[in-house]
Amino acid sequence: MKKSKVAIFQIIKRLALACAVLAALGALSGCRTMTMHRDIVLAGAGGAAIHPGLAALEETVVRLDGAGASREDLVQARQQVAALERLAADPAFSALVAAWSGRIFLMEGRVSDARREHSRSQSVLPYNIPAQVLAFRLEQNAATRLSMIDQSIAIETGRGELLAERGRALFDLNRFFESVAAFDAAFVLLSERPFYEEAYRVFRDKAWELRNLDHTAAARTMGIALQGEITWRDLIEITLSETDLLRFVTAGRDWPTETLFNHLVDRAFIPHTQNTALLDWPNARPVSTEVVLRSGAAWFLWHVNAENRANRGLLTQYSSRFANMPNARSPIADVDIRSPFVDSILGSVESHFMTLPDGRHFIPYEQVSGSDYLQMARRL
Repeated sequence: MKKSKVAIFQIIKRLALACAVLAALGALSGCRTMTMHRDIVLAGAGGAAIHPGLAALEETVVRLDGAGASREDLVQARQQVAALERLAADPAFSALVAAWSGRIFLMEGRVSDARREHSRSQSVLPYNIPAQVLAFRLEQNAATRLSMIDQSIAIETGRGELLAERGRALFDLNRFFESVAAFDAAFVLLSERPFYEEAYRVFRDKAWELRNLDHTAAARTMGIALQGEITWRDLIEITLSETDLLRFVTAGRDWPTETLFNHLVDRAFIPHTQNTALLDWPNARPVSTEVVLRSGAAWFLWHVNAENRANRGLLTQYSSRFANMPNARSPIADVDIRSPFVDSILGSVESHFMTLPDGRHFIPYEQVSGSDYLQMARRL
């Protein structure tokens, strides 16, 4: 009898503690029974969560979620679901299959079907993790989604899947530094399922690149920073908004982007070509909508750097040295010492504005992403 009283007291104490945590986070009103119910239901799930077919389906869905899914990928994933649904399994098993099926429906753009699968999974196995993640994904508002995730984390401590979702939500809210922390913690907890890190590292690494960008930055700036490629117009806009590198031109005044672009071309801060193999300067002028390559970024940054340091000698310091060296060879494998870009590229690399991606080659014709350029500009 005494043991029974102690056990009851411990359960009440656990419930009270869970409710207190939820209340501190402004959590849901159903706290009084949620934790106990969840423990009972999940304990009854048996081996469903570690069924090899379910594990394979989880990996499929997570990988497609990270890399993006083609029509063929989704057909194959749907076949995995159908095969598992034919198994004579217990209700918990079916509930987990339904939750993963809902994630696939979301990738297919079939939101109403995804909601139906969520309801089916939740009704059979309340608070199971895949169903919770599906509920987060069904919520369109990122701030609301983050609140939902935090409420779940307050109860389901130590679940890497929830922390990964928190990283995604923080990324969508442009809270990049916090996003990195959430992803890193998730990857540690999910180390036995490395496909989570393989799928979501692209988000984590992008968040790391943007970690110093204030989440209150203008929408246009944020949009450029997230682009996989940028134009000269984009480069000028993000340079103006995030650095003082062009103050020697603007003196703090607002310039129309196209006017500033033409001025920078006229003064050779923007090259007429980004082709490093051309030894003679073409007559045709570049256009502001041209995509910026690594060669063009190096030219722009090195020329702006020389202007800001009031040292135009930097623009010929390498080429003049090579001119006095018989049989001189370029220290960078894919940059000819006769190229007009040699000073800009060598200077940008030696000054650590830019890097050699593989340690030997500059790869001049690779497109520059918004986040890559922002990092380069901030190193000046």
